[in-house]
Amino acid sequence: MRRDRRRMLVDAMAANSLDALVLLGQNNVGYATGARAPVADAARAGARRMVAIVTPDDTALFTSFPDGVPPELSDEQVLDSLPLESDIGARALVDALPEGKLGFDELTMPLRAALDGREALDAAVVLSAAKTVKTPDEIECIRRAQAINEEAMLAVEGMLAPGVYATALTGCFLRRVFELGATSNTVEPIFQVMPRRIADGPYSATGDLVFPTVTKHEPVGEGDVIWVDTGIDYHGYKSDFGRTWVVGGQVDERRRDQFRRWRGVVDRVLEVVKPGATAADLTRAAGEVDGRRPWLAHLYLAHGTGTDSAEMPLIGTDLGSDFDEGVVLVPGMVTVFEPVIWDDGHAGYRSEEIVAVTDDGYTMLSNHHYAPYE
Repeated sequence: MRRDRRRMLVDAMAANSLDALVLLGQNNVGYATGARAPVADAARAGARRMVAIVTPDDTALFTSFPDGVPPELSDEQVLDSLPLESDIGARALVDALPEGKLGFDELTMPLRAALDGREALDAAVVLSAAKTVKTPDEIECIRRAQAINEEAMLAVEGMLAPGVYATALTGCFLRRVFELGATSNTVEPIFQVMPRRIADGPYSATGDLVFPTVTKHEPVGEGDVIWVDTGIDYHGYKSDFGRTWVVGGQVDERRRDQFRRWRGVVDRVLEVVKPGATAADLTRAAGEVDGRRPWLAHLYLAHGTGTDSAEMPLIGTDLGSDFDEGVVLVPGMVTVFEPVIWDDGHAGYRSEEIVAVTDDGYTMLSNHHYAPYE
């Protein structure tokens, strides 16, 4: 799988006339090299980050965690990490760069200064081209990550009851995913109690529905509508789980109708998922529900997932219809559909489904129940 990923990166570099990639983003370094590093808090994560320099003929990995180096990298290819938030570390990295056109995924301010006018091209076009289409092994990793996430949610569902603290749901989830073999947690578990009306808050400058927000250390109450959003890591690949729960499990006819409308959006979109379809075809299939597009305006109808929780293809964003027309589905793309149905005054329904595009349609990667809605 790592050989396949490197091959796709090198092919994308050639297609975009780049001689080397300089990768600072940890997920991108992991994608390019297979290296891993311990999770660090935000204040420390950038201090001794992994860095990869990728050329068609070689890879150099800067890391302070030798236990995370894959076996195919030789001792000569592995160097000690550099403090890229300092002038000294940035200059040392620049001194190690090859000649030619360089693509960067990130730049620290000292690194930008150390380049001293040397052109730093955007590596996003190369990374997106390589990462958008998954190999069968990558798809299987996503499937396994999702299966772990979904099984852990069975334990969380079992403890959901009036009076239980939302943060206790987080603790149950995190304990269970690691028992089941997760490599790490990637999305801070969201168990958000939704307001009945947008005007009930929390508030946004746009007046739109606010989601997601941090899980609160407060007990949930009978009848609370909870939107769930979680994601874990399995050997570098991400899951994405979304559901709507009602505390106490009493789902009335309005809530069932919300679910049916949500299911209808997903079904209409899946009918057109196949190679050659565009993102615009999918947004047109989703249509409108009660006079509005059935997804959150600040997010999307669907997004990709892989070594990042959300990556290309991005479908139904605020980039507009022209962007969507240019996104064409091909076999190996993975998409996470997350429509939203909202009835102001009665909250709403949101869930997620993951599919991989195949030669003649799609295959499901998610497989969780919808009880008690159906």
